[in-house]
Amino acid sequence: MINQRVPKIWYGGDYNPEQWDKATMEEDLRMFELAGVDVATLNVFSWAKTQRDEHSYDFTWLDEIMDRLAEEGVHVCLATSTGAHPAWMAKKYPDILRVDYDGRKRKFGGRHNSCPNSPTYRKYSALMARKLAERYKDHPALVIWHVSNEYGGYCYCDNCESQFRIWLKERYGTLDKLNAAWNTGFWGHTLYEWDEIVVPNALSEEFGGNRTFFQGISLDYRRFQSDSLLACYRLERDELKKITPDMPVTTNLMGFYPELDYFEWAKHMDVVSWDNYPAIDTPVSFTAMSHNLMRGLKSGQPFMLMEQTPSVQNWSPYNSAKRPGVMRLWSYQAVAHGADTVMFFQLRRSVGACEKFHGALIEHVGHEHTRVFRECAELGAELQQLGDQLLGSRSNAKVAIMYDWENRWALELSSGPSKALNYVDEVHKYYDALYQLNIQTDIIGVEEDLGKYDVMVAPVMYMVKPGVARRVEQFVSRGGTFVTTFFSGIVNENDLVTLGGHPGELRHVMGIWAEEIDALLPGQHNQIEWNQEWGSLRGSYPCGLLCDVIHAETAEVLAGYGSDFYKGTPVVTRNRFGEGLAYYVASSPDSKFLQGFLANLCEEQGVKPLLNTPTGVEVTERVKDGGSYLFVLNHNAEEMTFDAGSAKLFDLLSNRQVSGHVTIPGRDVMILKRSAAQS
Repeated sequence: MINQRVPKIWYGGDYNPEQWDKATMEEDLRMFELAGVDVATLNVFSWAKTQRDEHSYDFTWLDEIMDRLAEEGVHVCLATSTGAHPAWMAKKYPDILRVDYDGRKRKFGGRHNSCPNSPTYRKYSALMARKLAERYKDHPALVIWHVSNEYGGYCYCDNCESQFRIWLKERYGTLDKLNAAWNTGFWGHTLYEWDEIVVPNALSEEFGGNRTFFQGISLDYRRFQSDSLLACYRLERDELKKITPDMPVTTNLMGFYPELDYFEWAKHMDVVSWDNYPAIDTPVSFTAMSHNLMRGLKSGQPFMLMEQTPSVQNWSPYNSAKRPGVMRLWSYQAVAHGADTVMFFQLRRSVGACEKFHGALIEHVGHEHTRVFRECAELGAELQQLGDQLLGSRSNAKVAIMYDWENRWALELSSGPSKALNYVDEVHKYYDALYQLNIQTDIIGVEEDLGKYDVMVAPVMYMVKPGVARRVEQFVSRGGTFVTTFFSGIVNENDLVTLGGHPGELRHVMGIWAEEIDALLPGQHNQIEWNQEWGSLRGSYPCGLLCDVIHAETAEVLAGYGSDFYKGTPVVTRNRFGEGLAYYVASSPDSKFLQGFLANLCEEQGVKPLLNTPTGVEVTERVKDGGSYLFVLNHNAEEMTFDAGSAKLFDLLSNRQVSGHVTIPGRDVMILKRSAAQS
């Protein structure tokens, strides 16, 4: 638990007092107290201020700020400042500058502009981390280290090319094995020397930003770049840990960000933290799924909400203000799904540059008499009231959805079968159906322990990594329910097709084989004809995107297609395997079908909704010491009524007992405590 030195849900965010004078900082500290701010993130982009040249370091400005915050009882999440290198470094050491996808050498500017394989960047970033650790290791304000900021972006320079060859040697050992893994016999690409390997970008194998002629090399380059950026993080983390071994270290992730394999990154983080920036029209279920992904990166461990905006954000096409109550509602949604902090970017609005219109606790007007500040101060007071009650509590989900970044990369790089196929969207369709049913659901990686769950869903499991099929078989044979979908079991970890019929290694447990894959045009549909009674399912349901034409082997056919040349062939099957069941959904159904289908599966396994609520009223649960906390979040603008059951539950926010039919105001939140005896 990270909150030991501040034993409550941390409240605060990014603070940049180096951009202001001392009088302004003093006024900020006054308003921090009014708002209940107890943790500030410092030094995120201050490398140039601290290090003016190779040998000169000046921390006096940071000393003053750290000391002043400590005096006021505000603790510090201290960043290493290495998210943007100084101009002098780019001028003197051009190896630090990235080369972009089109082969152009960048100049100084922007941020995330450092080549992850630059010896210069690695040297000076690690040195900065060490100097910070040596200077502030005993500072009373320090509560956590924050390495760099929002890692991302690929580089295609000569440094990366040479290091990529070394990475490949370590992965494959010999060129013969590499040639086999990449299938280089295709188009005469056989490689005879390691230095014949070039980076895959617009000058070689790729085109259009995410399309490639050779999936093998492009897939490996994404693995390599993720590993390269991770190596930069680890260099700084290791320097911090040498000097402050007991101080937690993190870096802020970005939800379903496509370029980095966060399951691998999380292995090297003491706590996962992330930045949550939904647009005004982002489905609330997608935000919930993103929180659950962050929770799932470390097997359900609570995470940090490192950034969100108190009001508007500056980069969306339409930067709408959060309506009254929404900031509080979305903050509690994060806590409901596992956050033990609520933090903002930013605490005071910048006066210039691209983030001057990004929201903040303290607006440009510079005082506390704003709607945004009032709402933030009210939330700060509530978090003080909650104290440490929720800290360390976890999800107890019995349903999980499997998500894999490498599977996503391989799907996106694939030539066919449909440009409309979007892995994250298909995962979200299944998550949203469970969300609407108020079924608690984890998002997990392929290495997670499946034995904790009763129902496992793996949408579009295109890539089956070594050992995964065997683990699925064990899960099902021991009584679990497994669901996968169209375009699953197609390739191995090198994106080579598993021969012998789709779904490849999953064929045995699924009891079917797929003969063809039909890609439907936008707006074109087939039908799932459900001609038996099973819960609420009956009749015809639209399906589209892709249609696998499958044959049942040992599986039972539950539904057939309604039209086209494969009319009447199976579209939904169920295979009994050992003590459990494996379901195959051969097309992409609508939400009505998925809700009915998944409700039936959960009911078969004894997995029940947390509560029955109207549409737009979210329910999730955190458990601790045998008891539980039910979060009821009304995302509607209007008040709603739900049935809380006959047991008396205690609402931590209103300090009252509730039971039976309960009315919750629009955009409001309830945290209902249920004792161990009631759980």
